[in-house]
Amino acid sequence: MKETATLWWDETLQGIRFIDQTLLPAQYVIDECTTVDRLITAIKRLEIRGAPALGVVGGYGVALAAVTCPDTSFNAFVAAVRSEAGRIRESRPTAVNLSWGVDRVLARLEGAKDPASARTATLTEAIAIATEDTQCCHAIGDYGAALLPDNCTILTHCNAGALACSSWGTALGVIRSAVEAGKSVKVIACETRPLLQGARLTAWELARDGIDVTVITDSTAAHIMRSGKIDAVIVGADRITCDAVFNKIGTYMHALCARHHNIPFYVAAPTSTFDATRKEREVTIEERGREELAVVGNRTLIPDGVPVKNYAFDATPMDLVSAIITERGVVRPPLDLSALLSRTASNNVQ
Repeated sequence: MKETATLWWDETLQGIRFIDQTLLPAQYVIDECTTVDRLITAIKRLEIRGAPALGVVGGYGVALAAVTCPDTSFNAFVAAVRSEAGRIRESRPTAVNLSWGVDRVLARLEGAKDPASARTATLTEAIAIATEDTQCCHAIGDYGAALLPDNCTILTHCNAGALACSSWGTALGVIRSAVEAGKSVKVIACETRPLLQGARLTAWELARDGIDVTVITDSTAAHIMRSGKIDAVIVGADRITCDAVFNKIGTYMHALCARHHNIPFYVAAPTSTFDATRKEREVTIEERGREELAVVGNRTLIPDGVPVKNYAFDATPMDLVSAIITERGVVRPPLDLSALLSRTASNNVQ
């Protein structure tokens, strides 16, 4: 199965190239960022989206800040890079990977002696994050594939594929790895209102790979689960605390339905998505603009003056999660995040 890179550093450009996800599936466009302002716009507009991808682009963003900040005194240079990194970190509040990637690369400034060495160090670390992300996705895929029957139908929500990472994917990485292992896998992709990441992105990825995929409306999921046609639900995550999984709005609904119908509910995510410092009540759920619900193309769907609530994410209580598939193995609630995050790849637990 072909590996698809979704965002990367272009040395000639001295910037970031990425697939613009807002244009899929109608147009496949490779866009570019050469300024932090452009990067923040790309993140906020969801041209770049997905928790692991935000971790990668957060790292690249710090490297981009180092490239674009002027050569003044080294202290002034470091202050400028940190300021730009702060702007990147705050561009999306719910996904923890973004701040994780930013902070990991920022730490490389500590050993630098001048702007030139800082630029080399930050870019080296950012590239390492991207490389590790691909390795993590393949490990997640292998661990997750082992959980699936030889013949199965999987329901997924939103997009946790290559587009949400640097390549391969988390939830879709499990599906890809299962197919590569010779298993017969069919996928039911929820459309994922209001921006249709399941219909536009997940269906595009899987169809491109020749994997059997059918799109349903979000509200059809319970009906299909009740019919006995779903063997497992697999989703990604934007942040995982000890007591909840934060993912695209609608995930909690699918978890409740899966529990009622005795269907395994799996979360596929790298350990960079885990947040050992907060509990559910301390996490800010991003709310997005009214226009995402009220307008489609040139058509107004909601009367003027009628307010909306457009939550981007929801929190699924941990007791609804059958297992979390990480690059370090499969873990089952209740979670000891400190122990999990200190675990090495050689100490995996099923």
